[in-house]
Amino acid sequence: MARESGLSRATVSFVLNDKPNQSIPPATRERVLQAAARLGYIPYAPARTLRSGRSDIILLVLPPWPQGPAMNRLIDAAAEVLTEAGLTLVTHIHLGGPERLAALNTSLAPAAVFGMQPFTRQEQDVMRRAGVGLILPQPPEDHDLADTPWSSGVGRMQAEHLITRGHRQIACALPDDPRLAELGNSRLDGAARACGAAGLAPPLAAPVPLDADQAARTVSRWRDSPTPPTAVCAYNDEVALALLAGMRTMNLSAPDDLAVIGSDDIPAAAFAVPPLTTVALDSGSLGADLAHALQRSLDGEPEDFSALSPSVHVIERQST
Repeated sequence: MARESGLSRATVSFVLNDKPNQSIPPATRERVLQAAARLGYIPYAPARTLRSGRSDIILLVLPPWPQGPAMNRLIDAAAEVLTEAGLTLVTHIHLGGPERLAALNTSLAPAAVFGMQPFTRQEQDVMRRAGVGLILPQPPEDHDLADTPWSSGVGRMQAEHLITRGHRQIACALPDDPRLAELGNSRLDGAARACGAAGLAPPLAAPVPLDADQAARTVSRWRDSPTPPTAVCAYNDEVALALLAGMRTMNLSAPDDLAVIGSDDIPAAAFAVPPLTTVALDSGSLGADLAHALQRSLDGEPEDFSALSPSVHVIERQST
């Protein structure tokens, strides 16, 4: 590259490594960067890691849930911010076992690891032994999933919306995917707390498969119960769409026969019949905030990651 640009090796090194306290004229810097582009220069990652003392990789550990639009928006926003900072976001779906995390971290040598679900103490210990210097967020003492961004307040907000619409008997349609059981139960807990605060009975709850006929059978059982619900908090928009489809096979409609509210505001929600009321999470802003907080943590600034949570609001449509 020095030969290509007609400059000294030292000057090329200063530019490529963005060395501080070096007065490199803009024209010289551009000359080096153009030479790098012509030669297809790519920094050698292991050497950069040795020199700087850390890699440029940020490892985002995802829980073993089906990844929907909300998580995709978070990842895209976080990757954009980190890329601008010269960092590389790598995502990993963690299927369990601290040894797997240790092996992954030994291979990648990330600058930081962030979990969308709190790590256990054992997982933190094995990652530290693998050489990871920054592991976030710190696990809560009770390892309470209800305090994570993906469940905090969603069920409560759904139930509160239905209660303000005059409903006094509420049901919760849970996912039938066992990977989502813990998250579904945390949203059910939020709905139950809202009902309790309003002096109402706890919600009826049942898993609802993504199948119109099976969803119809669940609705039929609810309607035959001693206290039939007049409204349903669905785990997410897909479960809500299954309920609406099942109701149509029974010649029932929302909200007259049964009001339905979902969560996630997927694109199809606005085109449901009727259009689906849903709880929307501003996961894109959360992803950007998370990335900025990670940058500050890498620079040694203390960060309270427990304070990071998405903006959550109800998008009211005709289904309620």
